[in-house]
Amino acid sequence: MKNRTSYTLLGCLVLVLCFISGGDGAISRNVMKEVIGINKEGPYLGIVVPNNYEMSPLLQSSSFEGDTKFGFLDFSGRRFHLGRLEKEKVIVVLTGLGMLNAGIATELLLTLFWVKGVVHYGIAGNANPDLQIGDVTIPHFWAHTGLWNWQRYGDGPKDELSLESNGDYTRSIGYLEFSQYNNETGSGKSQDHLLNRVWYQPEEIFPVNGTPEIRQHSFWAPVDDYYFQLAERLEGMNLTRCVNSTTCLPRTPIATRVERGVSASTFVDNRAYREFLFSKFNATAIDMESAAISLVCIQHQKPFVAIRALSDLAGGGSSVSNEAAIFASLAAQNAVDVVIKFIKLLS
Repeated sequence: MKNRTSYTLLGCLVLVLCFISGGDGAISRNVMKEVIGINKEGPYLGIVVPNNYEMSPLLQSSSFEGDTKFGFLDFSGRRFHLGRLEKEKVIVVLTGLGMLNAGIATELLLTLFWVKGVVHYGIAGNANPDLQIGDVTIPHFWAHTGLWNWQRYGDGPKDELSLESNGDYTRSIGYLEFSQYNNETGSGKSQDHLLNRVWYQPEEIFPVNGTPEIRQHSFWAPVDDYYFQLAERLEGMNLTRCVNSTTCLPRTPIATRVERGVSASTFVDNRAYREFLFSKFNATAIDMESAAISLVCIQHQKPFVAIRALSDLAGGGSSVSNEAAIFASLAAQNAVDVVIKFIKLLS
């Protein structure tokens, strides 16, 4: 009851302030009234989805039943769909592409509504040679691999980074050296590269129970332990193998837990970088949103899991193949099927 009371009191306070201020606040009176009504029916499981073609199969599923009282709430450019999935009350929100959109949508979800946990799903590139397109992965850890300190030309691994002494940057995670990917590397010749190297950096986070303005650092963000253990029961599911009667995968896809996934606001379709991410970080799923959502959930201390179906080889296929265009719909449906089974296990 404590959480429900907290959300109700917060909603009432904001509503009162809206009336006092004449309703000119960031949240209108009507929206705040609706938020209070929605939260009285909570708690909810938040479901965060990057794109329409990934969200539509879920909302159109026979397992999803829209809320007849509220339906949806539109706020700040987002539509929050309310309903039930299996026996769970859920709020489904589409983020849009990339880390910024994913973080904003998740922050709005967790700030406005009484959410007890977050399930994120979608498609991803695959860096793991042991898995194939169509497989559905549940990584244990996520990292944002797009936060870099780009080292100046002429400096080496032993040279301190700019602002490193202030605690702003670190060399503890490691780097990508561009000269290792010169065409001449295979001949045994070593040549400098003007782009030098980039050093991977942890995110700064500010947990809700921490001291304001006192940062903490996080690179590998773990999913919730209970959610991850529960995901083991997803293995052995029957997943879709064929796009149509003539286009099928070599084997029936599987659902499997893996150690790591990585995210950045970059669509990876490059074999060399794909292989680097696998060898350097033991990454399987490569996407553009999951790490942002995980970091927001960690700051809010909300349980989180990401379920990502592999739709392409992140540049590992042939130069004429376009796996993402062919298998995106199949991968999206497989991800939805696994999410529904996971939520059924939660119920």
